[in-house]
Amino acid sequence: MSDSARARTQLTRVQRLAVALGPVLLRALYSTWRVREVNDAGWRALRAEGRSFVFALWHGQLLPLTVQHRAQGIKVLISEHRDGELIARITASLGFGSIRGSTTRGATRALLAMCDALDTGAEIAVTPDGPRGPARKFASGATVAAQRAGVPIVTVGVAASRAWRMKSWDAFMIPKPFAHVTFVYSDPSYVNAQDSRTAATQGETFETSLNAMVTTAETLEKIRA
Repeated sequence: MSDSARARTQLTRVQRLAVALGPVLLRALYSTWRVREVNDAGWRALRAEGRSFVFALWHGQLLPLTVQHRAQGIKVLISEHRDGELIARITASLGFGSIRGSTTRGATRALLAMCDALDTGAEIAVTPDGPRGPARKFASGATVAAQRAGVPIVTVGVAASRAWRMKSWDAFMIPKPFAHVTFVYSDPSYVNAQDSRTAATQGETFETSLNAMVTTAETLEKIRA
């Protein structure tokens, strides 16, 4: 059995409990949030037209975005290690598909799977700084896949009025009960490149966009407070 296959079957007892209870607790937590979306018309128009696109978000903001976009059939790029298997099972319970691989393990296979999904009309979500960082650095996989498939990228940032932040490399954010949570989306943007090699150099452009969405969300939350 390969390392990745072994990781998929050998969750700890605590992780299995998280798979069973996590989705229920996340839905309950979400039901207490005061949520607003800003500039969501662009990606909603793409969805209404049945057109593929890529959501790009920072790994540390994965939880609120996962709950916000549950049961929408989005496919999420998830790493092949054990922590990735835990995330894959929880997101599956919330109505997501998964594409296994990352920028560090299974990268080529993941890239091909992303392109195949986009070519068939799917929406995919990518954390371009995952699974291990460095935090808020935009790896090239999303830009290459989007360029090859000829689809746009939508960056999305989140801010919460009150949140727990884990002591992890990505400062993983969990909005607290009854928090105000703001989701800010960029306009859909195509990768300005004629080939994959050039597309791989465009990460900084989307990194800037993604950071701008986070900053806007944080600013709006401060104003609302």
